[in-house]
Amino acid sequence: MTRIFSGVKPTGHLTLGNYLGAVRRWAEVDQHRADALFCIVDLHALTVDHDPGRVRRLSRQAATLLLASGLDPELCTVFVQSHVDEHARLSYLLECVATDGEMRRMIQYKEKAALERARGGSVRLSLLTYPVLMAADILAYGSDEVPVGDDQTQHVELTRDLAVRFNQRYGHTFVVPRATRPEVAARVMNLQEPTSKMGKSDDVGPGVVYLLDEPDAVRKKIMQAVTDSGQDVEYDREGRPGVSNLLEILAACEGGNPEALSGVYESYGALKKDTAEAVVELLRPVQERHKQLCADPAYVEGVLRDGAERAREIARPRVDAAYEAIGLLPATG
Repeated sequence: MTRIFSGVKPTGHLTLGNYLGAVRRWAEVDQHRADALFCIVDLHALTVDHDPGRVRRLSRQAATLLLASGLDPELCTVFVQSHVDEHARLSYLLECVATDGEMRRMIQYKEKAALERARGGSVRLSLLTYPVLMAADILAYGSDEVPVGDDQTQHVELTRDLAVRFNQRYGHTFVVPRATRPEVAARVMNLQEPTSKMGKSDDVGPGVVYLLDEPDAVRKKIMQAVTDSGQDVEYDREGRPGVSNLLEILAACEGGNPEALSGVYESYGALKKDTAEAVVELLRPVQERHKQLCADPAYVEGVLRDGAERAREIARPRVDAAYEAIGLLPATG
């Protein structure tokens, strides 16, 4: 069976973009067609300045929301990255295969390092090396597919390069994975800055719809969404990014086509109203299930404990094999 690995970083509250771009597909498609592992990648949250208590809270919230969104522990494996030591064990081996130049060419590192230098500071070393940890996340499980957005494609390509290089130097050890992308709403944009992604880490304010936003807050944010000059409702990602973003959100909520929907509306107001109501209804069952799960924390803890145990069973033989292949003595006793 095809194996899928994907994860979510607990650096902010999950957004509508996370749901439409990834989580809904995990629940509706991926867990049913493959041996799927979904991970709260909490070690990645340590690459920037952070509050420890907030990372713990967001990790628990993310796990609860994944389950509320329909991930079924009977069908897939849901776990926390730091609960499985093989991620960190394999990451160091892959650092011994990766090069400094590869790390410094990573787009996210270059952008964040430049911003920090402009402020007179410097980034953490872990920000430079975290793509290797991401590669370890994927390769430890023999993953065939990695569902990602456009901004993560470069990291999957690095993962492929490291897998091929390790296999060539030390013997076949890793499956070489491939990136897969959802067809609709893979990149939901900020409602106030429709040329920027709706991200959970860096964005705040009215441009971001969070999965746990109250219905009135959702309606207010969408009704205040930035549109474009003119009055025609046209789907044009380049020329009309604001309206196109709303059309894509509505299409993703209702299973329609954004280009076809553009011919239905004669005003921005009508489009915003329908989009707002579609999002409210989309999020309603997720929020109701989240509330139920929050009332039963022992259930969530049990899912994560069992998930980590299964993940460990899958990853350990491959990581042990990598340790032996690269020249390390096996542990005794």
